[in-house]
Amino acid sequence: MANTEDLFKKVIAHAKEYGFVFQSSEIYDGLSAVYDYAQNGSELKKNIRDYWWKSMVQMHENIVGIDSAIFMHPTVWKASGHVDAFNDPMIDNKDSKKRYRADVLIEDHISKLESKIEKEVTKAAKRFGDSFDKAQFLETNPRVIANRDKIEKIKSVLYPAMDNDDMAAIKSLIENAGIVCPISGSKNWTEVRQFNLMFSTQMGSTAEGANEIFLRPETAQGIFVNYLNVQKTGRMKIPFGIAQTGKAFRNEIVARQFIFRMREFEQMEMQFFVRPGEEMKWYDYWKEQRMNWHTSLGIPADKFRFHDHEKLAHYANAAADIEFKFPMGFKELEGIHSRTDFDLSAHEEHSGKKLRYHDPEINESYVPYVVETSIGLDRMFLAILSNSYTEEQIEEGNTRVVMKLPPVLAPYKAAIFPLTKKDGLPEKGREIMEKLKMDYMCFYEEKDAIGKRYRRHDAIGTPYCVTVDHQTLEDNTVTIRERDSMKQERISIDEISGVISQRLKG
Repeated sequence: MANTEDLFKKVIAHAKEYGFVFQSSEIYDGLSAVYDYAQNGSELKKNIRDYWWKSMVQMHENIVGIDSAIFMHPTVWKASGHVDAFNDPMIDNKDSKKRYRADVLIEDHISKLESKIEKEVTKAAKRFGDSFDKAQFLETNPRVIANRDKIEKIKSVLYPAMDNDDMAAIKSLIENAGIVCPISGSKNWTEVRQFNLMFSTQMGSTAEGANEIFLRPETAQGIFVNYLNVQKTGRMKIPFGIAQTGKAFRNEIVARQFIFRMREFEQMEMQFFVRPGEEMKWYDYWKEQRMNWHTSLGIPADKFRFHDHEKLAHYANAAADIEFKFPMGFKELEGIHSRTDFDLSAHEEHSGKKLRYHDPEINESYVPYVVETSIGLDRMFLAILSNSYTEEQIEEGNTRVVMKLPPVLAPYKAAIFPLTKKDGLPEKGREIMEKLKMDYMCFYEEKDAIGKRYRRHDAIGTPYCVTVDHQTLEDNTVTIRERDSMKQERISIDEISGVISQRLKG
């Protein structure tokens, strides 16, 4: 646990030191759970967003993108169920004065029990070697069976209690499981209470005549209220999808773990409209597609796992999370939901407008079913940072910190370094910079020794460093250094763009 906590602290410190993420309003001691993306972070974030957008919109002829407004008519949120039911069960520890999501406390306890099972499996596999039968061990080991029974007993109480808003049962679970406050270590808990997560504001010319509206807690409703507009203007035929990225806002009572959970965050969502009865086919399709997207970035497959929901949202008939192994453990990264026809039917009822699709293939009109993929951009950013942060031993017992970012996502694709500030080298470096910057984000730097410049860009995640020296003036060649291997080779200036392009494809 200590190692993972240390890694998380190092990732956070690195993000702040090298211009990825800053605390919002830091000169005024900051604002809780709100962060600013710095110069390198904003580029990385943009690149993640672009990579997602291209995979959804550019690579699918039947998916288009929109950009809906943050402000929407208040009835939108009444229809979606957010006004009445967008709550989290919260509990306070009387000694630490800290507030927690009660269901998360219980789920973290379940995760600890699952970790105990994994440790038993690891120890047994080491003890028995090639003869180890994992399936038999899981079925017969007393400690595994005992922990698995505990998990099932907790789940059998937790999910019905959440469905029925039984706060007393949730508190009893916390007490019976012996869950302690991570800060105080005590079990001195308050009652569990529901807190609404909606942010409201006023819109109007005068305070007296202002209307209450909401900052959107999700971007999906902007897609649903524009479904008919897109379908008609784009002449879209089912199945088709609408993609969107944008800010969402939630009054998170407990917003911790850096940018993992914030009050202002960005979502990347796609709603896929399908014929009723075919939703499970497309649900399975998008589960596979989205997992393939994550692993296409070169992140090891064992860093991801599916978590099928046992407790479903009121609008869903199937749901799963893609979880990523963050330094603090496996946490939700992306959700795939089969939302049925709940949203469009609700908006049809509340607006009085027909939101049906006439299907010429079967000559029927119906409210489409929806399969949703939704990923938090900030969480994806943190996943990329966490996976990329590497400490390496190099020559003479020295170490380096390198961000092994997927090259396609790196803020800068190349850094241009004149070896010295004289003899025409800066001018030649600027000439190369001018050639490259039309196609790639590049960085030009003259300051410090060449080794320090290399280390700085290792820490930023720049895939290539290009050094201009006196030989460059003679034969038009440069030294290009690859980030991960630190391999250096001599190439023509005319080859630089091709080398970068090849790396980005691969």
